[in-house]
Amino acid sequence: SKLSGKEDQQRAEKIFEWWSRLSVDECYLLNKLLTGGLRVGVSQKLVVRALSKWSGITEAELTHRLMGEFEPSEENFQQLLSEGGGKKVPSQPYPFFLASPLEENDWKSLDFNHLQLEYKWDGIRAQLIFREGEVFLWSRGEDLITNQFPEIVEAASNLPQGTVLDGELLCWNENQPLPFSFLQKRLGRKKVSPKLLDSHPCILLAYDCLEANGEDLREHSLKERREILQILIQDCDEPRLKISSCLSADSKESLEILRDNSRDFGAEGLMLKKKESPYLSGRKRGHWWKYKVDPLTLDAVLIYAQAGSGRRANLFTDYTFALWKDSELVTFAKAYSGLDQKEIEELDRWIRQNTRERFGPVRSVEPFHVFEIAFEGISESNRHKSGIAVRFPRILRWRKDKVVSEADTLMNARKLLEAA
Repeated sequence: SKLSGKEDQQRAEKIFEWWSRLSVDECYLLNKLLTGGLRVGVSQKLVVRALSKWSGITEAELTHRLMGEFEPSEENFQQLLSEGGGKKVPSQPYPFFLASPLEENDWKSLDFNHLQLEYKWDGIRAQLIFREGEVFLWSRGEDLITNQFPEIVEAASNLPQGTVLDGELLCWNENQPLPFSFLQKRLGRKKVSPKLLDSHPCILLAYDCLEANGEDLREHSLKERREILQILIQDCDEPRLKISSCLSADSKESLEILRDNSRDFGAEGLMLKKKESPYLSGRKRGHWWKYKVDPLTLDAVLIYAQAGSGRRANLFTDYTFALWKDSELVTFAKAYSGLDQKEIEELDRWIRQNTRERFGPVRSVEPFHVFEIAFEGISESNRHKSGIAVRFPRILRWRKDKVVSEADTLMNARKLLEAA
């Protein structure tokens, strides 16, 4: 029977009736349909942790075995948990080692004499593999992006067999990186035209060597790996394979100056790495830190909302924000993070009570609330009505002290773009 138009009590009674007579599997599917999504809110990290606890294999080893093109099947599952992890494939990458944000209590543990300092580049983290005569290029999100960067593949074929490099894909012009918007035009393409290769040239800026001559170097110190990397890049002598430069600082003050000036060099901050650090998997504190420049910010108006997924399927957590253009509000960014649970629930109640229109799962709301939106970069975009696109937008704070008329304008955004 149809539930639309029925009172909440009648809907609840019908759902309880279904639950009472359906099987467990059927209830699971029903609940997924009722909440508007079939996604399972289980992270890869949680799956790895559970498998590790069950099998006795370390989380680091399981993470490595699951990297790359793992196809779920009974046979592959048995191989995954077998001694040695089953057959090795040339394309298999290593798990990426991730830096932690530099926090106030980290300063006391920093020894500048034993740190390697680099710029934090605004590109795509990638792992370059050259094994058994084939080149593979993996993104940090475990997407195989080899075909999108044929010039990198050609350059990598001049490396020794059994080489794996960790680095940053960047669009590059002479001695400096181009904005991330240039790199975006290279992504998601099955074939890259000669014209695009010429107008948007890319390099791999390598900052670590994970394998040399087929030997896993991850247990070696960063200092040793860096020395090997320098020799590899020098001997290869390929302009499309470069090595990241190291910086120098001997105090918190000099480090802050480097960080604050990093945008002038096309970077988004600094990387601090202990010279004795091994290459671990995932985010492990105490070895590598990222010290990013302060984000760009604009005060924007909430105009649309949509329910989230997984555990947030029953709450409006996906928001669209707008800026003023004369007397009109023009959408400029979507954000999904930044509010705490209490704020999410408060805003969810307000959205339900102040919905103007519905477009499928999306609701338009009264333009009433102002939020400070932080983002890492801004660029021109002909795909957006506002004419701009921002990177990694998130909510910095709920500006309850501001009225809608005090929100920022597209002109303010343009000023940030001109200064970028």
